Amino acid sequence: MDPECSRLLPALCAVLADPRQLVTDDTCLEKLLDWFKTVTEAESSLLLLEENPCLVDLLSHALKFQDVSSRILSFSLRLAGIFAAQENCFQYLQQGELLLGLFGEAGPLGFPAWNVPSVRSGWIQGLCSLAQHPSAEQFLIECGAMDTIFSLQGDSSLFVASAASQLLVQVLGLSLQGRATLQLGLPDGDWPSCAQSIVGYLEESLRSEATPQVTQALKVLTTMFGRCHQPWTEALWMRLSPLVVCLLEKDPVPTAHSLVDLFLSMARSPVFGSSDCDLWVTLAQTLSRLSPMQAGPLALGILKLHVCPQALRTQAFDVLLLPLACVLEAAAQPPGFRSCVYPPGLLDGTGSSLAMADALLASTSSCAGLLCQSLAHLGELQPLPHGPRLWPQAPLLKATVTTLCFCSGSAVPVSSVGGRLCRILAGCVRVQRAALDFLGTLSQGTGPQESVMQVFAILLEYLRSPESSPTVLKKAFQATLRWLLSTSKVCGSNDPGCHTQPFLRELFPVMQKRLCNPCWEVRDSALEFLTHLTAHWEGQPGFRQALLASDMPELAQQLLQDPEAYVRASAVAAMGQLASQGLHATPTGPEHPGAQQSLLQELLHILSTDSEGFPRRAVMQVFTRWLQDGHTAMAEDLEQFMARVFQVVSRDLDWEVRVQGLELARVFLAQTLGPPDCPYAVALPAAAPPIPPIEVLRTLGRVQLLEFAFRALFDCDRPVAQKSCDLLLLLRARTAPDSGLQGAGGGPDTATVEAALRAWQAGEQGQPLGELVPEVVVAVLRALDLEGLQATLAQSSDHVEQSPRSLLQDMLATVGALGGHEADCY
Repeated sequence: MDPECSRLLPALCAVLADPRQLVTDDTCLEKLLDWFKTVTEAESSLLLLEENPCLVDLLSHALKFQDVSSRILSFSLRLAGIFAAQENCFQYLQQGELLLGLFGEAGPLGFPAWNVPSVRSGWIQGLCSLAQHPSAEQFLIECGAMDTIFSLQGDSSLFVASAASQLLVQVLGLSLQGRATLQLGLPDGDWPSCAQSIVGYLEESLRSEATPQVTQALKVLTTMFGRCHQPWTEALWMRLSPLVVCLLEKDPVPTAHSLVDLFLSMARSPVFGSSDCDLWVTLAQTLSRLSPMQAGPLALGILKLHVCPQALRTQAFDVLLLPLACVLEAAAQPPGFRSCVYPPGLLDGTGSSLAMADALLASTSSCAGLLCQSLAHLGELQPLPHGPRLWPQAPLLKATVTTLCFCSGSAVPVSSVGGRLCRILAGCVRVQRAALDFLGTLSQGTGPQESVMQVFAILLEYLRSPESSPTVLKKAFQATLRWLLSTSKVCGSNDPGCHTQPFLRELFPVMQKRLCNPCWEVRDSALEFLTHLTAHWEGQPGFRQALLASDMPELAQQLLQDPEAYVRASAVAAMGQLASQGLHATPTGPEHPGAQQSLLQELLHILSTDSEGFPRRAVMQVFTRWLQDGHTAMAEDLEQFMARVFQVVSRDLDWEVRVQGLELARVFLAQTLGPPDCPYAVALPAAAPPIPPIEVLRTLGRVQLLEFAFRALFDCDRPVAQKSCDLLLLLRARTAPDSGLQGAGGGPDTATVEAALRAWQAGEQGQPLGELVPEVVVAVLRALDLEGLQATLAQSSDHVEQSPRSLLQDMLATVGALGGHEADCY
């Protein structure tokens, strides 16, 4: 430990032990514990206590007064555990029975502060730190701590109960460490006393009729099998498995979610991974015993396992498919619903599931929960490389489309069951969203043309329906985009396929109506869809023809004036994408007051005047993309345009707009400088000769890029300053060394610029920068410590020194225990 810290420790311990000194900053106490943990990891805890007896006095003080502060008591318990983690220090503290007083039955358990959850949590955390060696195991038995740990499993504080559960697992692992599985597996096996106590508690809890007690035991086992993969876990399961399996025989099965978590935790353990393990039989039994809703998470977990018997995988997959199979059957079969002859390919030979049918028809919430769970779980499985071997793509497409038909009311039920299902699902937004999500996921596979046409038909129905909610429409747009792109890939090109071209002709009039929808979320979703679609198909003749034959470009441009900022931002992105391929509108006539202005000027107007940040950010992203792509709108009087942009952006209050402005500056700088010279490059036909550095600097000065970059270098928002620093480093590297300019160091112009930069750094942004002639720029770039500034900006926001010494000084300063100016308040 640092000598200065040792000097300050007695005063700090006195402050912490003094009940008149209120230590209200829990953060300082946490930092202090972190520091002690670091110190004890690097050196002997015993030596630390011998050299600093004030620490032992502090721990002893926590036992002297029952009205001790809950903060200090919790701190002392955790600190004692940190010291006692080393066995020799544990023995040292035991000599004075200090640990027995802190963690035994006669300790804080009887204090009024024990009612505070943080004290109980500190007691548990102290034991977690302490339970690292064999001496700790015997101590826990002798001091009576085990009974307290058992009682805390059901603590009213979830944090305390969770910590107590983890402590029990840690103690069990410590007790059984290195034990032979064969020896433990014998009927009279030599279970250590501590382990025997824990196992006895688990057995008693599993036999209990009280569900909370059963749940606590299952949570302990789940944590234990997930964390411990030693051979003794198999012996423990052999002993407890009969009690766990008995839970499956009860009706209904208690704590089903906890059982699922336990079995999946075991299935992921390498100890139970063999193909002949009894666990797989238990999993199969559990799938058949749980209700359809409870079995879903277990089925998904089984199908995600890398090692699992194929028969069990098939059973689990059928559990997830059953709800959709029942939907298909209700739509396709006359009265004999209970016969459950499923459509070919959806289920592999399973019989009827009356429980599933009953669950679907029980209520709207039950039906929606089952279908949403099934659709979500199947969506997770579809992209997995080790998912189900035979993926029933066509039946799943049909089932999902049928579900959407039931929800929209377009299904024609042929049985009373189908009619009832139609009434239950009608207008159910929750199921509609889940089904559309899964329908989009299914676009990754292939299907017969008839199924694909049904997909496009139901998507068009939802996009067209006035009953579709904004969130459902957003999902429908997303699914439509995925199917359009997937079918074009199947056709072997990015152009709309033969059966998607007619769909586009029907889709665009629907989109036009959505762009005029009174709900802003709908307008926003339609614009996002248009932007993504244009990005993928902008150069394809079929798409261009269909788009130009519609009114969407004109409507998108009108939405640049939308009252909602999100919509304006989406309209900017859409128009930027359309204009990049010459697909934007050029309105004329008296009904368009801004018709004489180009789209470029309209976007500049948004950048200058829009009160919200989202549209301004979108404008800067469009300008950057246009400059990178060489858009024709940027070719006319580029310097004047860039100067106006940098002038506006440099004073924008949104830091993200300024960052995007610096990205635009980087692109402009890279294009102005041209590619860097490479001595190893193969000689190519002569292109345009590189611009001399002096001309580059003059150009950057004319467009006001230099003033913008220098101003941003001292921006109060770190990302802006970082971006500017990187930009100026690039500029210095490419211009200063070989510019032939020696720099006007010490001249009046340079002095003016450097003085202005110092003022800007001090926060006085109003001082003019002065004339940025090339010689001055080179001198300033050389004078600035850009590397040092870059290193400073790369540090985290709390990079100010937070040494242990300054922490101790600050804690003492808060209570006036320091004199003079010793406090180092960071």
